Amino acid sequence: MLIEPTAIDGLSIIRWQKAHDGRGSFARTFCRTELAAAGLAFEVVQANLAHSAAARTLRGMHYQRAPHGEGKIVYCLRGRVWDAAVDMRVESPSYRKWHGIELAAGQPAALHIPAGFAHGYLTLEPDTEILYLVDGQYFPEAATGFRWDDPAIGIEWPAPPAIILPRDCRFPLLDPASGAEPH
Repeated sequence: MLIEPTAIDGLSIIRWQKAHDGRGSFARTFCRTELAAAGLAFEVVQANLAHSAAARTLRGMHYQRAPHGEGKIVYCLRGRVWDAAVDMRVESPSYRKWHGIELAAGQPAALHIPAGFAHGYLTLEPDTEILYLVDGQYFPEAATGFRWDDPAIGIEWPAPPAIILPRDCRFPLLDPASGAEPH
C-alpha cells in the first residue's frame, strides 16, 4: 500500500499495487499496521455498502459532531464517483478546506477521511457501489451536515446532481462570517 497525504491534514489517498499471475490479481487494500506507520490510526468498527442506481446521484455532505466523529476509508467497487471531503475541525489549519477525487472500480485507490470531516459523493455512472470502512459508531443524534452546494465551501462538483434526497437539500448553509456550524 502507498499512502499519499493530500494538502489537508489527515486526509490521504490510499493506493495499492496489484500482483498479477495466472489466476488473476491480488492487492492488499487495508493494513492497520501500514496506516499506523503513516500516522493514520484506524480501527474498523463497521462496514457500509451504498448502491446508487442512477448516474449523478448525490449523497452528502454528512458528518457526526464531536465527540462522535467517524473516520472512513471509501472504496468504489462498481462504477465511478466523484468523492469530496471537507475538514470541519474548527482547530485545524485546513478548516473548511475541501478535496475531491474520482474513485472508480478497478482503479487501485481509496480515500481515507479522518473523523471531523464532512463527506459526500456524486455518482458518475449508473449502478455504482461504494464500500465504507468506518472507525466509529454511528450516533443518529450526532449526525449533521451542510448543503452540497454551500458557497462558503465552494466544492467544484463535476456535474449537477440529478437525484438528491430532500433531507440533504434541507441541510443549512454554513455561516461564512461567523464560522458557525449547523446544529
